[in-house]
Amino acid sequence: MALNQSYDLFFIFIFNLSLLFTLLPFSFSQTVADAPSPAADTCNGVFLSYAYTSGTKLKPTDPKHQPYRFESVLTVLNNGDEKLKSWRAFVGFKNDEYLVSASNAVLADGTSLPANVGNGTVFAGYPMTDLKTAIETAGDLNQIQVQVKLLGTQFGVAAPSVPLPETIHLANDGFLCPKPSLQGKSEMQVCCTKDPKFKTNVTVEDEFLPRQSGDLTIMYDVTRTYDSNYWAHVTISNHNPLGRLDNWKLSFDWMRDEFIYTMKGAYPYVVDSSDCIFGPQGQHYRDLDFGNVLNCERRPTIIDLPLTKANDTTMGMIPKCCRNGTILPPTMDPSKSSSVFQMQVFKMPPDLNRSELSPPQNWKINGTLNPNYKCGPPVRVSPSQFPDPSGLPSNTTVVASWQVVCNITRPKNANPKCCVSFSAYFNESVVPCPTCACGCPRNSANTCRANATAVLVPPEALLVPFENRTAITRAWADLKHFTVPNPMPCGDNCGVSINWHLYSDFSRGWSARITIFNWDETAFPDWFAAVQLNKATPGFQKMYSFNGTALELNGVNNTIFMQGLPGLNYIVAETDAANPQKDPRVPGKQQTVISFTKKTTPSINIAAGDGFPSKVFFNGEECALPSMLPTNSGNRKGSTTAISILIAVLVFMLVQQ
Repeated sequence: MALNQSYDLFFIFIFNLSLLFTLLPFSFSQTVADAPSPAADTCNGVFLSYAYTSGTKLKPTDPKHQPYRFESVLTVLNNGDEKLKSWRAFVGFKNDEYLVSASNAVLADGTSLPANVGNGTVFAGYPMTDLKTAIETAGDLNQIQVQVKLLGTQFGVAAPSVPLPETIHLANDGFLCPKPSLQGKSEMQVCCTKDPKFKTNVTVEDEFLPRQSGDLTIMYDVTRTYDSNYWAHVTISNHNPLGRLDNWKLSFDWMRDEFIYTMKGAYPYVVDSSDCIFGPQGQHYRDLDFGNVLNCERRPTIIDLPLTKANDTTMGMIPKCCRNGTILPPTMDPSKSSSVFQMQVFKMPPDLNRSELSPPQNWKINGTLNPNYKCGPPVRVSPSQFPDPSGLPSNTTVVASWQVVCNITRPKNANPKCCVSFSAYFNESVVPCPTCACGCPRNSANTCRANATAVLVPPEALLVPFENRTAITRAWADLKHFTVPNPMPCGDNCGVSINWHLYSDFSRGWSARITIFNWDETAFPDWFAAVQLNKATPGFQKMYSFNGTALELNGVNNTIFMQGLPGLNYIVAETDAANPQKDPRVPGKQQTVISFTKKTTPSINIAAGDGFPSKVFFNGEECALPSMLPTNSGNRKGSTTAISILIAVLVFMLVQQ
C-alpha cells in the first residue's frame, strides 16, 4: 500500500513539474524581450543588429528575377547613458526588397507598407519611439531595446547565400557608426557612439525633442481628451519661400482602429462609415449612430473646404480654414501660408482612457501642380499654446503635441509638370520645351518619337497647342533648311509652359520677356513664378506687368520672385477660340518685360548664357529646361525676319484650310 502511494506521489510530482515547465516559457515570452547578442556587452553606445532568420522560394519561377520570401529581425539596444529619443535606424537593403510588414516600427519617410525598399530605408519607432537607459530601468530590455520583425520579398539571393543589407546604422543626429561587422553568415552588427564634436541645444533633462524646421510642417495638437475620444487641431504650415500647395490632399494611417466622427474646417474625400459598421468599431460602440460618422477608412484622405464654408457654423468657423486647398509661400502672403482644421477622433480598446493618445502615422500631402513633399514620422514635442478663446491676455496649453516635418523632394524618374522654352533677339527660332518634358503617353511610337530632340519652331508656334503645330513647324523647317525626323518628336505634354526671351542687350543694361502659358483646364489664382539667374540677379531693376522681388535663398542672391499685380494675379484656363470649328484652342497667358542694369554685373555675357535662367519654378514646381541655348548663327536682318514669319504664317493657314 505504501509503495503504491509513493508511485502516486511521484507521478503527481512529475505531472506538476512538466506543467510548470510548459507554462514558464509562455509566461516569460509575454513580458521579457529576447536577450541581445553577446556582442552587445562590449558596446557603450547604441547597439544595432540585423539578423536573417528564414526564407523560402516564391512563385512565379523566374531565373532572371526570382522572388524569395525573407524574414529578419532588426534590433536597436540603447547601452548609452542618455535616453535615445525618437530612434531611427537605416537598413541598406540592396536586393530589390519589397517589405510587407514591420513590427514596432514605421518607415520614416511616411510610406505605408507594403513598399519597395530596395534602395534602403529608415525605420522609426512606433509605438515605442524612445529607448530609455539601463541605468534608469535597471536593465529592463522592454524599455531599452526594440526588436523589429521584418517580413518581405527579395529577389535573386537563393540559399545557401544570405540576403543581408549593404549596411545598417543609427539615423539619429549626433552619432558615429563604423562599418558593421558580420557575426557568422546571417547577422551584421554595429555599435554607434556619440559624436563628441556634435553640438545640440537639447539637454538630458528635456522631456521633449525641439521642434524641427522643414519646407512644410504639420502640427497635430490634442486640445480636448475624453475616455473614448479626443479633439485634434491640425495645422499645416508652409515655410519654403518657393513652396506651395493647391487643392491639397492630406492622408495618414490610423494604427489603432481609430475613426473620424466629425470635422470642422476640412472634410474627408470619401464619407463612408461602412468599415466601422462591419468592423470591431461597430461591435464596441453599439449605441453610436454611425450614420453621423464621417470616415472609418484606415487611411483617410482629407481635403480643404471652399471659401463659402468659412463662416458655416457647422463645418467652418475655424481661423485659417476653408481656402479651397491653397497654401501660399510666406514670401507671397504670410497670412495665407497655413491651413487649419479640427477633427473628433474616436478610439478603440485598450486605449479607452484620457491619457492614451496615439497620433496617426505615415503622413502624406500633395497638391495639383506643386512640388512633391516627403513627410517624416510624428515626433512628440512640447505642448503648443494658443491664445485664450475668451480674449483674456493669456495662453491655453494643449494636452499633447506632435510635429510632422515634410520636405520637398523629387522622386526618382518623376516628371515635372511645367517646362521652359528659350528665345532671343538674335535668333529667329525658338528652342522649344524638351520632348516629353512632362511625360509621354503610352503607345506613342507610331505617332511620334519620344527620344527625338525637339525641333526649332517660329515664335508664333508658341501660341497654339502642340497638336496644332505640325504644319507650321514643318513649314519653318523647310524655310530654314532644318532636318525634321519622321515621325515628328512628341510634344512636351505640360500643363504650363514658360517662354524666356532675351529682349535686348546694350552697354549699360539688358532686358528679358517672360510669358506664361496655361494649357490646362484649371485656372491659377494667386499664381507665382521664380527664376534663378546665377550671375544676373544682382542687376535686377524692375518688372512692368508683374510684381517682382529679388530673393536671397540659402545665402545666395540669385532668385527673382514674381507674381501678378492686383487684377492680374489670375491665369485663366485654356479656352475655345472665337471659331472653335476652325481655330485651335487659346491658352491662358500672362506676360511682362524685365529690365536689368549692368552696373552691378559689369562682366556679364548675356548672349553667351548669363541672360538665361538656370532654374525656373511655377507655383513651387521646378520646370524642365531646354538642353541648348539660342545661338547667334540664326541672326537675320529685320526685313528677312518679317518676310520669313509672314511666309510661315501663310503656309500654316493654307494647310489648316
